[in-house]
Amino acid sequence: MRLRALLETNTLGLRLLGGEEELDRTVRGVMTTDLRDPSRYLSGGELVLTGLAWRRDPEDSERFVRILATAGVAGLAAGEAELGAVPDDLVQACQRHRLPLFSVVEDVSFASITEYVVRQVSSERAGDLAAVVDRHRRLMTSGPAGGGPEVVLDLLGSDLDLRAWVLSPTGRQIAGSTLADSGPELPGELAARLAGEHLAASRTGRRGPHRVTLGGATYSLFPIRYDGRDLRETLLSDWLLAVEADAGDWPEERLDLLHGVTQLIAVERDRRDAARTVRRRLAQEVLELVQTGAPPAEIAARLRVAAPVLLPGLGTAPHWQMVVARVEWENGDVPGGAVAQTLLEEVLVDPGTFGPEPSDRIAVAHTGDEAVALVPLPAVPDDSGAPEVTGLHADDLLRVVQEPLGRGLADDGRLTIGVSASVHSAEGLRGALEEARHARRVAAARPGRVCAAGHEELASHVLLLPFVPDDVRRAFTARLLDPLRDYDRRHRAELIPTLEAFLDSDGSWTRCATRLHLHVNTLRYRVGRIEQLTGRDLARLEDKLDFFLALRMS
Repeated sequence: MRLRALLETNTLGLRLLGGEEELDRTVRGVMTTDLRDPSRYLSGGELVLTGLAWRRDPEDSERFVRILATAGVAGLAAGEAELGAVPDDLVQACQRHRLPLFSVVEDVSFASITEYVVRQVSSERAGDLAAVVDRHRRLMTSGPAGGGPEVVLDLLGSDLDLRAWVLSPTGRQIAGSTLADSGPELPGELAARLAGEHLAASRTGRRGPHRVTLGGATYSLFPIRYDGRDLRETLLSDWLLAVEADAGDWPEERLDLLHGVTQLIAVERDRRDAARTVRRRLAQEVLELVQTGAPPAEIAARLRVAAPVLLPGLGTAPHWQMVVARVEWENGDVPGGAVAQTLLEEVLVDPGTFGPEPSDRIAVAHTGDEAVALVPLPAVPDDSGAPEVTGLHADDLLRVVQEPLGRGLADDGRLTIGVSASVHSAEGLRGALEEARHARRVAAARPGRVCAAGHEELASHVLLLPFVPDDVRRAFTARLLDPLRDYDRRHRAELIPTLEAFLDSDGSWTRCATRLHLHVNTLRYRVGRIEQLTGRDLARLEDKLDFFLALRMS
């Protein structure tokens, strides 16, 4: 805003005392001070408000005004409450330094002037930024991207002093603004919590932005895209915009600006999704060849075509891994395959990487509610320089996505993931696919909204449990464990914990007694009571195995 506009607002109680030729100066902020030397707090363009408490004699005026003029302030407004009329020495000093001077009548507070100036400056800056954003949007929708979401986020930082980040639904940082005094990155745990808060709030049906306070800071969370479809079709795969500010008291103009920013970022998201078409098609072709039992030579030829696309500059991948994911909703009215596909493209990216590009090396196909990822594993040198292949692990995937995605799935959805071992040839892909699907079924048999299992679990008894019918499982566990549970409820005997500890100790009386902090004779009494109530003998391997499986299935 211009200084001239302040004089045109009668409610501010300002009277011009000098500097009429300088009234077209731009006001960029406001500062109230009675310090003798406020230079350290001035950056230029401010309207300075002062009660003149710094003035002890006429010479002080020259020194104070010289400091303001050197700092490049826009103007000075002196209050009449302390000294009455503004001193002539101050008027003369401002004339010498060509600094516009106003007097403020006694019944107008500095707070009122500050509030007015801040509101006007913020509104004008938002309008200017909106024009820039609109131009940028037109450029992006009609031609190549002009630097991606980072450009518009940097505009938010430089023009509105807003720190902002684009996050994936798992909390991985896609883009961030950079301010002069702080880097763009959010701590991973904080980003994941923000993503979880956004997903949970969106599932309640509340419109964004959603406000949340974490670590002493308030964040406003804006959905990047909402096109009217059922939230369950898009929520788990869409980006969000996190702004470090409380949008609750923002004017409509600023909210409209931020919604425009989200639309701009959505254009970039759509463009990058379109760029994945080739990788998705390659994955679909390989998947169909594998599922139909095509000759290994034909699959290998297709992999040779896929490798340069997925591993540019690195040649052929020495190993491949299969990952299967399934998103299911309780009433089955929303297909989960497309969401699982986009979600798997994000989940398989190293959470420590920055930006959208790392997902460009993962090819995911989908059929029905199931998505299948073909993940190349390039060899990288170890400490000795020898090539080493490091594969994905189900536990690592689960640790990254379980908390935020679990909140988005709420109480009516499930995500289950299965991970195969790595294979080094086309001949192994069919087995890897079946292995990943079996692992996903093992994960599906576990409680929880987000579950994952890996190939290493398929070599144990756990593989059998998902395929036991539910009624058989319930009858088996009830026959063995219900007598112990009933006894524990009546006598607080802790027979179930004792049984678990005894089996975990491989039937060792000494180790089990030490673990439970019991005397061996007390442990023998409890085990005897277990055998009496169930009619089983814990010295027999068959009975131990039955108890072990019953505890696992309960």
